[in-house]
Amino acid sequence: MSFYYDYARPALTTDCVVFGLDEKDLKVLLIQRDIEPFEGKWALPGGFIRVGESIDDCAKRELEEETGLKNIFLEQLYSYGAPNRDPREHVITVAYYALVNLIEHAPKAATDARNAAWFALDDLPSLAFDHETILNTALKRLKGKVRYQPIGFELLPEKFTLTQLQKLYEIILKTEIDKRNFRKKVLKLGVLIETDEVEQDVAHRAARLYCFDNKHYKKLRKQGINFEI
Repeated sequence: MSFYYDYARPALTTDCVVFGLDEKDLKVLLIQRDIEPFEGKWALPGGFIRVGESIDDCAKRELEEETGLKNIFLEQLYSYGAPNRDPREHVITVAYYALVNLIEHAPKAATDARNAAWFALDDLPSLAFDHETILNTALKRLKGKVRYQPIGFELLPEKFTLTQLQKLYEIILKTEIDKRNFRKKVLKLGVLIETDEVEQDVAHRAARLYCFDNKHYKKLRKQGINFEI
């Protein structure tokens, strides 16, 4: 038996805010659109959901197709459905945000993207659609969540120094952090593994490298111990 709806249905898309971190800035990955509307404008990677495709699968597919990124931290953010947000038709988008180590994830444009590049948040071009609003929502979510969940480690290489970890929080939260107190607090959490390795090819004294202990973190969560910076 076939069923038919009397009401027109809006189109559905996903858009992804991809954050990366270097030594100075928190950055966002943008694609330059190669098709109308907004041809030549910079935008968040994303696209239309296919029939029979889940929202999560669409977000992952579009991210890989437009930027080459895959197997990264990706979390649903918010939905946007203003009737005039897309000049083509009524389009509802489900937004996601992702966190990557930008050194290990070089973007490459594909499909309907002319280019893909990292931009510092204080040096952004004008964005297509309502993507500036989506980006601001994602940044607010990141600033709030990084303090009580260890998602910030997704922005670091697998092995990192305590200075790199501290700098991550200072850049995201835009505040200076006392070095001694930070190290005491983060080591007390028990979620870091001290390796027997140090930095290589640095002008200053080489610092010890650490890894995030995700297995132990999950164990602490089950015990009701909270992660908080």
